[in-house]
Amino acid sequence: MISLPRDRMDQVVKRFDMLEAQMAAGPAPDAYVKMASEYADMQEMVAKIRALRAAEQEAADLQAMLDDKATDAEMRALAEADLPGVEEKIEALQQDIQILLLPKDAADEKNAILEIRAGTGGDEAALFAGDLFRMYERYAAEKGWRFETVSASDGDAGGFKEIVASVSGKGVFAHLKFESGVHRVQRVPATEAQGRIHTSAATVAVLPEAEEVDIDIRPEDIRIDTMRASGAGGQHVNTTDSAVRITHLPTGIMVVQAEKSQHQNRARAMQILRAKLYDMERSRAAEERSESRKSQVGSGDRSERIRTYNFPQGRLTDHRINLTLYKLDRVMEGELDEVVDALIADHQSKLLADMKED
Repeated sequence: MISLPRDRMDQVVKRFDMLEAQMAAGPAPDAYVKMASEYADMQEMVAKIRALRAAEQEAADLQAMLDDKATDAEMRALAEADLPGVEEKIEALQQDIQILLLPKDAADEKNAILEIRAGTGGDEAALFAGDLFRMYERYAAEKGWRFETVSASDGDAGGFKEIVASVSGKGVFAHLKFESGVHRVQRVPATEAQGRIHTSAATVAVLPEAEEVDIDIRPEDIRIDTMRASGAGGQHVNTTDSAVRITHLPTGIMVVQAEKSQHQNRARAMQILRAKLYDMERSRAAEERSESRKSQVGSGDRSERIRTYNFPQGRLTDHRINLTLYKLDRVMEGELDEVVDALIADHQSKLLADMKED
C-alpha cells in the first residue's frame, strides 16, 4: 500500500468544506469567482479522498468479519470474495491521490504561445516547420482548443521560416510544454532527384501566456518603434506605418508584429513579450531548483534534440523517454496524445521519486 500524507489530505478536505460554506453564504461577486475557481480545482481530489476513506472503512469492516470467530460460513465466504476487490480499489485511489498531490506547475492551466522556426536544412526545414505547425493545429482541434496564427514568415519553397500561434483552452500549456526543443526530420525531399534521405530540423518553443498580473513591464523599460510593413521581395504591403517593434531594454528581447492593424500589432507584440519575459523568469527559477535536483523531462534547453521523425520507416522517436512509435502518419495528423501522455507520466514519476527522497 502507498503511504500518503494524511494530514495534508485532511487539510484539503477541510479547506474544501470551508469554501463550500463561504460560497453558500453569498460573498461578493469577485470573491465568489475566486472561491469557485479554487473549489473546482479541488473537487476531483476531495472526491477521491472521500472514496478512499469509504473504501478503507469497507475493507476494515470486511477484515473484522473475517477476524470474528462468530462470523458464519456464508458471511465469511462473502467477505473473503469482496475483500480483494476493495483492496484493489484502495490501491488505485491511493495512486490517483498521490498524483493529484504532486506539486502543481502554476502555468499548467495557462494558454500558450507556440513558436516554430526552421533550422538546418534550408527549404526542407521550412517545409518541415509547416508540417509541425499543421500537426499542432490538428491536435488543438482534437482537444477543442482555439488555435490562431499570430505571425508568419513564409519559406521560399513553401512551409515557414518562422510561424507563431496563440493556443487557448483548458490545460493547453500542461499538454504542450514538453514540445519545446529541436525536432529532427529524416525523409526524401520532394526536390531530391536521387531519392536520398536528408536530415533537417525545426525548433519549437512553447511559452505560457502571461497576464499583466504575472509580469510587470514598466513603460520606461520598453521602446516601441513603428515602421512600414513589407512582404516577400521587399514590396510594401501597405502605405502606412503599421508594423510594430517592441524592444525590452533590460533584456534586449525584441518582438516584431507586421500585420495590417497597428493597434492589433502593438497588443500582439506585448502579448508575446509578456510570454517571453514570464518564460525567462520561470527558466531562472527552474535553474535554481535544479541545482539540487533534476525533475523535468530533458533539460528544457531549446537547443536540445528531443524528437526524430523518420518518414521512410514511419517512425517517431522521443529521445528523452526512449519512446518509439511506428505510426508517424497518424501523429502528423494530430494524434499526439500517446506521446504527450507518456511525457507527462515520465515527469510525474520523477516528481514522485523526488517526493520519496524528501
